[in-house]
Amino acid sequence: MKLAIILETKEHEKAWNAFRFGVTALKRDHQVKFFLMGEAVEVEGIVDETYDVPDQMKKLEDAGGELLACGTCLISRQLDGQTACPISTMVDCVEMVEWADKVVTF
Repeated sequence: MKLAIILETKEHEKAWNAFRFGVTALKRDHQVKFFLMGEAVEVEGIVDETYDVPDQMKKLEDAGGELLACGTCLISRQLDGQTACPISTMVDCVEMVEWADKVVTF
């Protein structure tokens, strides 16, 4: 199955669980595309011993998941030069949703 995951929060535990969901789906041989929108573009900078979001992001990418981030959201936070995620657009998000069999939002 092709899963599109849209994350719209930087709340540590929710972001951590969203990435864990994506990693688990990849381990079960699903295809996963992940889009960071709004405040979620800030999750790369989360420092939390319990909810290690950057570690889960790396696991997602290492397992073959695709990670995109809203360029407008990054620019509005002056983070466009500080992200490892490809800077994307709403067109990319729409195309991801069109591609997917299921869309999950966190």
